[in-house]
Amino acid sequence: MFERFTGDARAVVTGAVVCAERADAQAVTDEHLLLSLLDLPGGRTQFALRSLGVLDRREALESSLAEARRRGGMTKADAAALAGIGIDVERIVASVEEVHGAGVLAHGGPGRRRWSGHRPFTAGAKEVLEKSLRIALGRRDRTIGPDHILLALAARPGVVAEALADHGATYASVEHAMYGKPNGGSAQAG
Repeated sequence: MFERFTGDARAVVTGAVVCAERADAQAVTDEHLLLSLLDLPGGRTQFALRSLGVLDRREALESSLAEARRRGGMTKADAAALAGIGIDVERIVASVEEVHGAGVLAHGGPGRRRWSGHRPFTAGAKEVLEKSLRIALGRRDRTIGPDHILLALAARPGVVAEALADHGATYASVEHAMYGKPNGGSAQAG
């Protein structure tokens, strides 16, 4: 599949590895793919992110992602659902941090093994890359570009899509900003 990626899309993937290394993460996640996309200069993806105001609110976006990491990767929607049955996620996180240290859930827990070298891609990151292929095929594009990766990030339920949506970048708004009009929605559903 990687041979179908444009040079810019490959730069996003390799940039995600660099983001994971900088964060000393055990693996490359969909969050790292987004951060790499935000760093990519020029092009359709940057135009969409800029026109939606995401680049102007990058610090707030990164703060939203950090807060989700602090919750152990749980979305705000998940935390709200748990609150509905009487589980206070914030209280649980605070209790865990009191015992094990601030940010322990964001860093993989106590006793985390550290190493240098190859970082694997999480199942979520792989899913984003596979979805980018389906989106490209749905749009009848021959190659996978950063625009397809951004759409896949916005389409995949989870922390990254939630953070993007909270900052004005839903699948529909990103698609509209990049291409002008929706492509019938079939690419998102696939």
